[in-house]
Amino acid sequence: MSDRDLSVSRRAFLSTGAAIAATPATLSAVKAAPPPDAADRNAPRMRDIVLKVNGRTRRLSVDTRMTLLDALREKIGLTGTKKGCDQGQCGACTVHIDGERRLSCFTLAVAAEGQAITTIEGLADGDELHPMQQAFIDNDAFQCGYCTPGQIMSAVACVKEGHARSDGEIREYMSGNLCRCAAYPNIVAAIRQAAPMIGRG
Repeated sequence: MSDRDLSVSRRAFLSTGAAIAATPATLSAVKAAPPPDAADRNAPRMRDIVLKVNGRTRRLSVDTRMTLLDALREKIGLTGTKKGCDQGQCGACTVHIDGERRLSCFTLAVAAEGQAITTIEGLADGDELHPMQQAFIDNDAFQCGYCTPGQIMSAVACVKEGHARSDGEIREYMSGNLCRCAAYPNIVAAIRQAAPMIGRG
């Protein structure tokens, strides 16, 4: 074999090797590329809905993935319902839907359409506080106050569900609401005070 043939063979070998080496990277890039309609799937899907919040009808245009919590805070401006963990673990976002306590961070706004939603802003009767709100004040059942709206909403539901017959029962059925300031004894006292004025629903 001449030097020229050897040189050609080397070039052919290197070219072939480079092509083979590039093939996995090319395939990987092809696999990683999103399908043509991925952008469409991730695009917001807007929907017009009607929410009944605190006795008022609210007409909204929302992304179908928007939570009730975000709709209340960002679309309606009811910021009393707090965003805590945003994972359904702290209870700060508790509202009532058709009289039952629900975590608004785990509820889609579109799923709440047509149901009666009550937030902390809807508990008071004008300037007259709800008995549970007054009891929280009387018993100093809050410190920083961030968890308080969710605590009060759960406390009202706890009483109406018939789970305020003892301190132990109150603690059990309020365990989904966390207070970083550890005002738990005062919260239990507030629920005991308000319970006779609320009664079971």
